[in-house]
Amino acid sequence: MNPLRTRIVLLLVVAIISVVGIASFAAVSLLRGPAPERTIAPLARQIRLIADLVENGIGPAGNPGRVVDFELHPAPAPGEQNLGVTEILQDAMRTAGPMLPVVMTRQSPDMLPTLSVQIDPRRWLWLPMPDLPIPQGVPLAFAGWMLLLVLGAIGIAAVVAGKLIRPLALLEGTIARIGPDGVLPELPETGPAEMRATARTLNRLSARLRAAIESRMRLVAAAGHDLRTPMTRMRLRAEFLPDDERGAWLKDLDELDRIADSAIRLVREEVEGGDVEPLRLDRLVETVSTELAEQGLPVTLLRAVPASVKVGPLALKRALRNLVINAATHGQGAEVALDVAQDEGQGEARITITDRGPGIPPELLAQVFEPFFRVDPARRQTVPGAGLGLAIAKEIIDRSGGRIEVANRLGGGLVQTVTLPLKEGAAG
Repeated sequence: MNPLRTRIVLLLVVAIISVVGIASFAAVSLLRGPAPERTIAPLARQIRLIADLVENGIGPAGNPGRVVDFELHPAPAPGEQNLGVTEILQDAMRTAGPMLPVVMTRQSPDMLPTLSVQIDPRRWLWLPMPDLPIPQGVPLAFAGWMLLLVLGAIGIAAVVAGKLIRPLALLEGTIARIGPDGVLPELPETGPAEMRATARTLNRLSARLRAAIESRMRLVAAAGHDLRTPMTRMRLRAEFLPDDERGAWLKDLDELDRIADSAIRLVREEVEGGDVEPLRLDRLVETVSTELAEQGLPVTLLRAVPASVKVGPLALKRALRNLVINAATHGQGAEVALDVAQDEGQGEARITITDRGPGIPPELLAQVFEPFFRVDPARRQTVPGAGLGLAIAKEIIDRSGGRIEVANRLGGGLVQTVTLPLKEGAAG
C-alpha cells in the first residue's frame, strides 16, 4: 500500500507544481520590467552626446571648465569600481559609436555611483548616475515562491492520496486480520461514504464465507457420523463370516472407523477451537515423547528448553502427537527438540521433529497438509491412519497463532518445525 500511496503523492505533486510553475513563470515573464540592456542603450547614446558636447567646448558662458552639472578631471572618479555595470556600459558604448572608455565607481554605499568617461588622454568627465539593475538569475522571491509551492503541494498531495487509498488500506488491513478459519473480521460501517461502502461489502463477503464454511463442516461431520451406523451393522454381520474372511472385513471396517473419527475431529477443531490458557510447553513435549516411547514407538527427546505459551492444551497435545507419530511410523523413528529463539524482537518456541525416513518428493511438499494426503497410496494397506493427522495438526497450530513447516533434510529424512509465540512476559 505504501508504494501506491507514494506514486499517487508524486503524481499529484508533479501535476500541481507543473501547472502553477508554468503559470508563475508566464506571469513573471509578462510583468517584469524591461531588460537592463534596453535601458542602458539609450543612456549610452546620451552619454556619447554629452561627451561630444564637452569635447567640442560647448558649455555655460564664463566657465569653460564646466559643462552644465558635469565636471572634468584628470582621472576617473575615486571609489570601488562596479565591474558588472561598467562592462554593460562599455558594450552599449561600442554599439553607439566610437569607443570611449567608461568606469562606474561608488565612493560609499549611501552615495550615488559616478560614471567616468574619458574625453581625451588627459581629461575624464564625471557624471552622477542612478543605480542600474544588473541582469540576475531567478529572483529570490520567485525561488521562495516555488519552495513554498513544493511544500504546499506535498502536503495537499499527501492528504488527497490518503483519502484515495483509504478504502484500499481498509481492505489490506482486513485481509491481514483474517483468522486461521479464513473468515474476515466484522468491520464497523462508519466514516465517509466510500469507507462505509467498502466495509459493507467486506461484511457481506465475510457472512457468505462463514456460511459456506459452516455448511461444509456440517456436511463432513454429518457424513462421518452417519457412517458409524452402517459400519456397526457391517461389523455385526462380519462376525458370522468364515474366519479366513472375517479378519479382512474387520480390518477394512477399522480403517473406515478411523477415517470417520478423524473427519469429525477435524471439523471440531475448525469450528470449536478450544479454550486457551498458559502452558509450559517443555513439559507437554516431554509428556508426549514419553507416552509414545512407552507405547513402543521409536521416539527420542533430545532437549526441551523451558518455554511458556498460551494455547489450548488438549488440542496442542493432539497436534504434537500426530506429528511425532507421523515421524515415528513413516520416518523410522522421531527425534524431538524444543528451543527458544528470537524472531524480529519477539520470542518464539520452536519444536523440531526429525526422522530418518525417505522424505517427501519436493513437488509434493506443498500438499502434505491436505486431508487424506499420502505420499504412497500403497501405505494405506500397511500403515494405520486416515491421512488427516497433518491436516488436524496444522489446523490446531494455526489457531494457536503459530505456524508449521515441513521440509526434507540433508542426508535423508524429514524435518517438521512447529513455531509458537511465547507467552508475554515469560521466556520460559
